Amino acid sequence: MSTRSEQSPAGTWELPEELLALRDTVRRFMDAEVRPLEAGLPHDAAGLSRERLLPLQAKARALGLWALQTPEAYGGAGLSVLGQVVVAEEAAKCRMGAFFPALGAFGGNPPIVMYGATPDQFARFAQPILDGTATKAYTAISEPGGGSDPARAIQLKAVRDGDHYVLNGAKMWTSHADGADWGVVYARTGQGRDGISCFVVERDTPGLSIRRIDVMASFAPYELHFDDVRIPVDQRIGEEGRGFAQASSTLVHGRILYAAGPIGIAQEALRMACAWAKDRVVFGGRLADQQGIQWMLVDSEVELRAARLLTYQAAWNADLGKDVRVDASVAKMYATETAYRVVDRCIQVHGALGVADELPLERWLRDLRVKRLGEGATEVQRVVIARGLLS
Repeated sequence: MSTRSEQSPAGTWELPEELLALRDTVRRFMDAEVRPLEAGLPHDAAGLSRERLLPLQAKARALGLWALQTPEAYGGAGLSVLGQVVVAEEAAKCRMGAFFPALGAFGGNPPIVMYGATPDQFARFAQPILDGTATKAYTAISEPGGGSDPARAIQLKAVRDGDHYVLNGAKMWTSHADGADWGVVYARTGQGRDGISCFVVERDTPGLSIRRIDVMASFAPYELHFDDVRIPVDQRIGEEGRGFAQASSTLVHGRILYAAGPIGIAQEALRMACAWAKDRVVFGGRLADQQGIQWMLVDSEVELRAARLLTYQAAWNADLGKDVRVDASVAKMYATETAYRVVDRCIQVHGALGVADELPLERWLRDLRVKRLGEGATEVQRVVIARGLLS
């Protein structure tokens, strides 16, 4: 790590020079390109049309802000986990930041499991995402009766029939399934942990139907139904029965990145609350001079510093190749819970204006309530942490 220190909005943290430069590039891009574009969209807009997204992505690519998570061997930037966290935190500081950081400008990342695909599979499905000719793909793991353990929860069946698999069952809470050309689907081909396999399923495959699930957030997940969906054997990713191992490695690092976005949102909400408190006059003085308000802001600052440090530590340990299952759960649990509390306090500081759609605060609160459930609810993370403590 560099010995250089810098005073960030939520405390001092030492980052390598190259990550400081990357963060500043993202910050300038957000100010110059993302926020002005977002300002012209409806309050609860969920993404950009392809016609508006492609020019924004082209600008991001010109700055090197593309395929940041994809390994260099596959044509991506190969950014470290810590670097990905730094970008994710900064890119979330917009109205759509909870589910569309930087409005989707920094695309180009196929699902991580595709790095274990054959060259033909990668060229056919993943390469168009890297090239920017396709937007993204979904990942379907959760099911209607599912719990926190995929080894037991996955009941979608994939039965071998000659040179095809026949899929029957359903998936729930799948993000981005509506606009994706294909997705990776985990299905049961046997018993226990060694009985789960991963498949690429194309959108127009006969027997596949997709239904929107309306939730309290501005962003909607989808339910997928599989009715005798026939998938060629050459669309299975990896060996049969290895899907659980593939999913596990994806989920652990995903939780670290998932933690970073809420921190960025809450940091922006705190900035807004501090500015409002200094300008707002109540009872003959500034709102910022009221001790009760000061303590709300102070609690938010302290908790955000802790959340950031926990998330950076998890990312740093991941880059060192350590087992970060507990670190990732600690970061995800604390960051999402903290961000929700901070935004709730910031709404209180703003008073009635805080719940008006004139500001992004009430949208952030709804979105962050959902983020407390995504990638494993807080209670699931507690189970993981407890296992680590007691093992």
